[in-house]
Amino acid sequence: MKLNERRVRAIVRKELRDYRRNRAVILAMAIFPLIFLIQPLLEVLLLQSSQSSQLRHQHVLLYMLSIAALVPAAVAAASVVGERQQGTLEPVLTTPIRREEFVVGKALAPLLPSVAIAYVVYAFFLVCVELFAAPGIAPALIRGTDVLAQVIFTPLLAGCSIWIAIAISARSSDIRVAQQLSILASLPWVVVAALIGFDVIHATLGLALGLGAALLVMNRLGWRLVSATFDRERLLTATK
Repeated sequence: MKLNERRVRAIVRKELRDYRRNRAVILAMAIFPLIFLIQPLLEVLLLQSSQSSQLRHQHVLLYMLSIAALVPAAVAAASVVGERQQGTLEPVLTTPIRREEFVVGKALAPLLPSVAIAYVVYAFFLVCVELFAAPGIAPALIRGTDVLAQVIFTPLLAGCSIWIAIAISARSSDIRVAQQLSILASLPWVVVAALIGFDVIHATLGLALGLGAALLVMNRLGWRLVSATFDRERLLTATK
């Protein structure tokens, strides 16, 4: 189906404006990156050069993919239920916008800042390690394959979390409940990233390709399923 880009951009712009006025969204964008930045960074900076050999057998930086899973989940959870509580959902749904366009706009709005935050925090981490870590730590920790995995998997994980969060948001009546459920539903991604990062699950090229393909399919199905189950009449009735 061909989407009307003008309508999608209008939804995205509206969402981004609303984020600036939503304290819960601002806190989510700030707290989760700090949680997954400060503690790991302090641990790495306190490592001695003699411990660098241990890092060569792990992919610790993949742990930071947790930011890409949790931040967009918390932000997208407010996408529908937030408008319902503010009383702005009915005017939007009574416009000619198709549900597929509405859903895509709602997904792109949290995706853009969430991916940007994940990349900025990751880059800040790498710079700090290069500048302040003990000799030998940075080469052992920072590897091209891990950086590439971070670049590729960040938007894929964020997209999957967003589709789940939008589905939950459309059926919730309270923002905090929607955020809690969305974060809970995204925790499996965090667990998998941590297990791979600490070499409990051995990272291989085949595993990376399989996970990448699975996430691509899930993102495609997520859009289709959320759009198909997006009931405009039910949302309008619930709003009234």
